[in-house]
Amino acid sequence: MTSIKENLFCKAIKCRVCENILPYPPNPIFQAQANTPLCLIGQAPGMKAHNTSKAWNDASGDRLRSWLKMDKNTFYDSSKLAILPMSFCYPGKGKQGDLPPIKACAPLWHSQLLAMINPKVTLLVGKYAQDYYLQDKLNLTNRLQHWQHYLPNFIVLPHPSPRNNIWLSKNVWFEQRVLPAIQGYLLNIDWR
Repeated sequence: MTSIKENLFCKAIKCRVCENILPYPPNPIFQAQANTPLCLIGQAPGMKAHNTSKAWNDASGDRLRSWLKMDKNTFYDSSKLAILPMSFCYPGKGKQGDLPPIKACAPLWHSQLLAMINPKVTLLVGKYAQDYYLQDKLNLTNRLQHWQHYLPNFIVLPHPSPRNNIWLSKNVWFEQRVLPAIQGYLLNIDWR
């Protein structure tokens, strides 16, 4: 007999709710298991992730793993890190990069999966995840300047996309002061 947790995971991985609006066949990409200490909520899989069925399998993922001081084996170990994008499937290409996450996934799947994952802390990567979970009307820069206000439940991070290099070059304080503090905080969580 299948457990409720396995059934939930199977339903989410077979989701076809957005099939008629996706540019490619549905390919839900996430990783989760019960009682995972860290959860990462990001934007949506990119084209490389869609093609390989592996989240954060691109330059953004490389930078994110560097920020987290996490190797690929740890990053893709679902007993250590759960990955829930705001949109489980690749939403398609827009004029200036990928389209925003499809709005159906998070309300449909996140609360159920987060109840199963039961993380000690959730990393909110990028504006879409932060706007959905924080609902505080602050912009990304203000959130990152005051990242401690979201503890112990959330840690906020900018999206690590190369498209954010301009923001990172204008806000060097993030990588000089905030990122080391976040790395130190994560080291004190029993997740490795």
